[in-house]
Amino acid sequence: MKFMFRIVMAFQVFLYRLTGGKRGGEMRGFKVLLLTTKGRKSGRTYTTPLGCFDHAEGYVIVASNAGQPANPAWFYNLKNDPHVTIQVMDKKMPVTAEVLSGEARAQAWQRVVETAPGYADYQTRTTREIPLILLRPNQ
Repeated sequence: MKFMFRIVMAFQVFLYRLTGGKRGGEMRGFKVLLLTTKGRKSGRTYTTPLGCFDHAEGYVIVASNAGQPANPAWFYNLKNDPHVTIQVMDKKMPVTAEVLSGEARAQAWQRVVETAPGYADYQTRTTREIPLILLRPNQ
């Protein structure tokens, strides 16, 4: 099953890049970006398609892992090295990732669940607080 998931993800990344986000750039009414991180253990680069939400300072992504007990691997890669690259439609850019907390997280969470209510369901499946990450474009 894990192998099949990787094949589907690789195909989605391929189509997104090939079409500049015209294929795979939207999912259930919200935007999708490609996040490229460096593995904290392997040093390899990994690209993951993720739902994203506009923010005054960049984009917000959600480390929901579909409500699983643990955060997704890409989240730990971001924490290890917050300087990553994203592609939003046909634009690639370097960004710096910051885990939101406090009032900033609460406001961003409200916007996320208004746009994509499924994330609220993910929160009910887990005891961890689902991290929200702000991706700020580098100047």
